[in-house]
Amino acid sequence: MPNELILIITIIVEFSLTLVWYRLFGVKGLFALMAILTVLANIEVLILVRAFGMEQTLGNILFASTFLITDIISETSDKENAKKAANIGIAASITFVLISTSWLLYTPSVNDVAFPHIKAIFSGTPRVIIASLVAYAICQRLDVWLYHKIWHITTRRTGSGTARLYVRNNAATLISQLLNTIIFNVAAFAGTYDFMTLLSIIGAGYVIFIVTSLLDTPFLYIARRIGRRRYPKGSESV
Repeated sequence: MPNELILIITIIVEFSLTLVWYRLFGVKGLFALMAILTVLANIEVLILVRAFGMEQTLGNILFASTFLITDIISETSDKENAKKAANIGIAASITFVLISTSWLLYTPSVNDVAFPHIKAIFSGTPRVIIASLVAYAICQRLDVWLYHKIWHITTRRTGSGTARLYVRNNAATLISQLLNTIIFNVAAFAGTYDFMTLLSIIGAGYVIFIVTSLLDTPFLYIARRIGRRRYPKGSESV
């Protein structure tokens, strides 16, 4: 199966799973999913693939899913819970790097077959995680702030608090993801890849974020409908 098809299927599946978690467990479920996706993204981002004629890391779609989570929470709950979701992602990253680093301190048994592979994968994790933490902390907070700032503007101009969902969703995500892509890739991979490869990764990463931002909008509309039916604002204790 070509990488391009796998990426498209992955986007649909991961965004759909986000809706499933929200429908089943509400905002608390999204908090849990945020932690899971953040840890997985920090592992997956170590894998470099080529698709659509571009070099790209695999963590892009999972990270895009975390932005969908904060947008869903912003839209259906409130700004404080969206900030809390971002903080959970940061805490999950810190916890992951501490635990994964501790694995490398052990002396493996002579019968061990896994340690060399674990070491090869996770020995470079701290730099990637630190880069991810810096980019994530800045850009997730920026995304939440922009989302509500744009929401305020569209509400004032249209007189409706529900209008222009696609504007606040895409504008906030595209701006914050551009900054996220640059900060993360430069901090994580400068010196690891040559300049042209790094530039290709940044460009490909942002193209992926543009596509995922546009594709996640229908899922956000569905999430808002789910929230209205199952979790009216103020009905969830978080």
